[in-house]
Amino acid sequence: MQEALKELFTNYYKDIYTYLYSLSHNASLSEDLTSEVFLEVVKSITKFRGESDIKTWLFAIARHKWFAYLRKKKRQVKTEVLMEFYENSTKNMDEDYQNHALVERIYTLLEAESERTRNIVLMRIEGFSFYEIGVKYSISEASARVIDFRAKAKIRKILKEEGFGNE
Repeated sequence: MQEALKELFTNYYKDIYTYLYSLSHNASLSEDLTSEVFLEVVKSITKFRGESDIKTWLFAIARHKWFAYLRKKKRQVKTEVLMEFYENSTKNMDEDYQNHALVERIYTLLEAESERTRNIVLMRIEGFSFYEIGVKYSISEASARVIDFRAKAKIRKILKEEGFGNE
């Protein structure tokens, strides 16, 4: 068992870290969350039923850790983060803040969707094909496309009503 966990860590640590870094843009936070993901794997590996690819399962844990972090954070903005954000910005600071706010709002809207719909959209964001999604959820490729399209259309409509423009 220990050897299998070591192999999982070796094979997927970089992928999980990269995914979390793409969400947080913070190396330290990404390392912490990646560690939490693998601690969760150690705790719950016996519960893994093999109904999905192991990588899918790991990314689901990572996604849940990210959402838990966001909920815990409750959008508190610290001075150091604002300074880092300002110093590292290659674009206009207002534009960067709006983009960050938009991404946070999209994830909040996704949280309001059913678990299946949310996971389908997130799997698409992670690069899974509609075929792979269909196989995972025992639905047709066309159904996966429709669910993804409708969820994104709903989110787009809400964002437009909230003044985010044509994002």
